[in-house]
Amino acid sequence: MKIGIRKPSPRKSISARTTGRAKRAIKRKVIPGYGRKGMGWLRDPKRAAYNAVYRRTTVGLGDVFKMFK
Repeated sequence: MKIGIRKPSPRKSISARTTGRAKRAIKRKVIPGYGRKGMGWLRDPKRAAYNAVYRRTTVGLGDVFKMFK
């Protein structure tokens, strides 16, 4: 488990920002429960627990810049 500052990945950052609205709309129609809050715990509890801890124990560059504002 990583604790501390995350290493930024420009490729993943661009990918996250450019995933289209249409793609998400199609997934919502096709996959039951897609995009609903808490579905990760039902689908894969081990992964959801890991992600919950990871989100609380690491910081990114955006979080570092927010601390200085």
